[in-house]
Amino acid sequence: MAAYIRQAPPRWLVLVAFLLLLFGAAGLFAFYRDATMNETRLATMSEFDRNFFVSRPGWFIWVYGAAVWAGFFGALALMLRRRVARPLYIVSLIAVVVQFGWVFAVTDLIAAKGAATVLPFPLVILGVTLLGVWLSTRGIRRGWLR
Repeated sequence: MAAYIRQAPPRWLVLVAFLLLLFGAAGLFAFYRDATMNETRLATMSEFDRNFFVSRPGWFIWVYGAAVWAGFFGALALMLRRRVARPLYIVSLIAVVVQFGWVFAVTDLIAAKGAATVLPFPLVILGVTLLGVWLSTRGIRRGWLR
């Protein structure tokens, strides 16, 4: 059997890709707010959050940006039915794992705020990124992406 069988893309593919694109756009907005943090917004944070923000290593913002931008362009590539969606989502997945891996391994965020408060959204982000990897891989195998 061939490595993939060319099939017409399902109608739901565009809808899912659009929802992934909206999720990516929300991520871009969050990244922009983080990258443009100023003293006024820092002053409104709790002491823990302020210390967390200012103590992050310099590479953290770059990894955050890679995760968000690669995810956004991966979703866009899915909408346009392009194979480049898969490597973009893989880059996003690696960056998400590095970013949250550092947060949970190096900081005391869970101890300070509790797992029920801290873990759900990173798990959603990881799940959405894994969905993008899976969907783009499936799209390539089925011939939906060119």
